[in-house]
Amino acid sequence: MEVSKLGKVLVACGWPYVNYVPHLGTLVQVLSADVTARYYRLKGEDVVMVSGSDEHGTPVEVEAVKLGVSPKQLTDKNHAKIVELFTKWGFSFDNYTRTENPIHKEYVQQHLMKIYENGYIFPRETEMLYCEKCKRFLPDRFVEGKCPYCGYEHARGDQCEACGRLLEPTLLVEPRCVICKSKPVIKKTKHWYFDLSKFSEKLVEYIKNNRQFTSNAKNFSLNFIKEGLKPRAVTRDVSWGIPAPFPEAEGKTIYVWIEAVLGYVSATIEHFKNVGEPEKWREYWFNKEAKIIIFIGKDNIPFHTIIFPALLLASHEGYNLPWNVSATEFLQFKGEAFSKSRRIGVWIDEALKMFPADYWRYFLMATRPETKDTNFSWKIFIEKVNSDLNDTFGNFIHRTLKFIKTRFKGVIPEAASLEEEDKRVLEQLKNKVNLMGMEIEKCRLQSATNILMIIGRMGNQYLNEKEPWNQIKRDVNKAANTIYVAAQIVKALTVVSAPFIPFTAEKLWKTLNLPGSVHEQRWSEALNPLPTGHKIGVVEPLFRKVEADEEKLDEKLAKIREEES
Repeated sequence: MEVSKLGKVLVACGWPYVNYVPHLGTLVQVLSADVTARYYRLKGEDVVMVSGSDEHGTPVEVEAVKLGVSPKQLTDKNHAKIVELFTKWGFSFDNYTRTENPIHKEYVQQHLMKIYENGYIFPRETEMLYCEKCKRFLPDRFVEGKCPYCGYEHARGDQCEACGRLLEPTLLVEPRCVICKSKPVIKKTKHWYFDLSKFSEKLVEYIKNNRQFTSNAKNFSLNFIKEGLKPRAVTRDVSWGIPAPFPEAEGKTIYVWIEAVLGYVSATIEHFKNVGEPEKWREYWFNKEAKIIIFIGKDNIPFHTIIFPALLLASHEGYNLPWNVSATEFLQFKGEAFSKSRRIGVWIDEALKMFPADYWRYFLMATRPETKDTNFSWKIFIEKVNSDLNDTFGNFIHRTLKFIKTRFKGVIPEAASLEEEDKRVLEQLKNKVNLMGMEIEKCRLQSATNILMIIGRMGNQYLNEKEPWNQIKRDVNKAANTIYVAAQIVKALTVVSAPFIPFTAEKLWKTLNLPGSVHEQRWSEALNPLPTGHKIGVVEPLFRKVEADEEKLDEKLAKIREEES
């Protein structure tokens, strides 16, 4: 089965909060989007990859209050730092923007006004928690308490991290202000609400008929709707955010999760304005042949499968709804949730000070938490780098290319007449390359990463069975056949590894002495043979083993943190 032809593909990931630098758990979504976008570009599709820094809302405001700076100062600094880090990680965004961008603000206000005019947004007086000590209302992250559903002690005012339920601050049991820890009072205020219930039937139909959704996204969403959709607040009593455009809504700002999901559209608009094609964004959001793929963590499922589609439906303009929302489970650190305050986990700036980006990229995709929460440990990281990247992938390529250099003068030898075993290996290679593509299209990126390594093992096994170092003593032609086949596996690995380990793939492309960049090629180029007589370049090892145990790596991380503080 050949992988499908898709045409226009918009790839996105959840917008990272910029209250501080993201950790490895957040990065799984960004990396998943990058691998997928790179694959579709290799397929020759018209790909746009977007996301941006989520600058508004209470997480940023809470952090700014704690640091004694303005939210704008905090987000300017962190956004610039994240952009720099994402480049070092090799992310290939067409537009990594920010919610403070004027195009985003304007689009959000216009879109919400359309929904208001269509009758789906309405004002009503409500009771909210208010901190008398801080003299402020306490929306979302400004308040925490016990979850009324599962009893988790540190549930936030917008959502419980433990059970994933969306919350309102007044639902919390024993609420407390996160700034001063005092108990808030209830005070009346006016807010604008989006009537989600009007879209229950259409959302159920959309979710049930979506074959791409993961089972966790589908089941969670359908159960959520079954419990009954309630009007969702669109505005907040905070100063940091996009001003609400509704009549008599002065002083109110848009709830961060309402505006952030609309950022997928505004980021596409901004990208095409930047490249001088201001109308082309419509080809992704209104052309029914286009595919929109969004990568998120499981805690963000309801915002992407219910709230975002409902906001698009409410405009009555015929927007495309997400073709796939690929939701992963959580990546934990040694059995615990990542926590900046408790220094649990690895942050993306720290990671790059320890090892090259491709080591991390491979590890995160090979252990991607697709069906259950997975646990980061140095032991697994060491195993993936040493056993997979170095001993399997790197070792096979190095053995093959070194043999070409030393025994065939650096030239791909002629294959006089391939034996059945040689042909079988090349057919197996073709099947693996096609299967890898299909797995990426199904967003089974862990499986695709495993197939990449299976191809490497296949190459090593082939060399071990054929023993070209012995063959060449008895029959040069047979050794030439073996090395010719091994060289084709190297070529295929160079192309199909490019979405996962882009820096290594580019280095290997140059080692093979091939023109241009590996990232400008086509996926089908993986199976386009290296011609007889082609001369390869200088051969160097692709990876280095991690020569350290878990304790030493913990010490290394602690030392990096000492130097930063």
